[in-house]
Amino acid sequence: MLGQYDGFLVACYSKHPLVPILKEQEAIKGARKAVTGIFEASVGTSLQITHPDEKFGIVTTGKVWEKILSQAVVDFLGTGSEASKRFAGVETTGLNATDLHDAPPEEVRKRMKDAVKRLLKKGHVGAICLGCAGMSGMNEMVREACVEELGEVQGKRVRIVDGVQAGVAWLEGAVRSDL
Repeated sequence: MLGQYDGFLVACYSKHPLVPILKEQEAIKGARKAVTGIFEASVGTSLQITHPDEKFGIVTTGKVWEKILSQAVVDFLGTGSEASKRFAGVETTGLNATDLHDAPPEEVRKRMKDAVKRLLKKGHVGAICLGCAGMSGMNEMVREACVEELGEVQGKRVRIVDGVQAGVAWLEGAVRSDL
């Protein structure tokens, strides 16, 4: 059944066990299917679009994700403490995934912007990953926070990486390239 698809995107922002499981499936290996998760796609994209002197960070939902995603970045990069040279860290909104769409919009906007501003204070952040599939499409409020915190010119230079968009783009390229 898996062989009928060209690629797979795991749309949960985490070091999700389904990514390596799908990569191990015989039907996928034999047919060279592309597999990625939105976490992996956003981190990879962030590293590619930022200057080597810049860092990327993640804005996500609940506090529990700070440690989980920080460790996931270290595991993904395979560099241990060296990850801190490119990784600014994780800041959270205190909302859960359903709150992103069910809470009053002004509360979501405030919490997202506060988390972004805390992340930017960590220094030389060139990219911010939206650390939840439920944050897809929330680029505008992240941009507003960047401009408020850094000013018009610098605030518009920060790249905002939507993991869902990055994952789809990577999969499309991988499928077209027969990777």
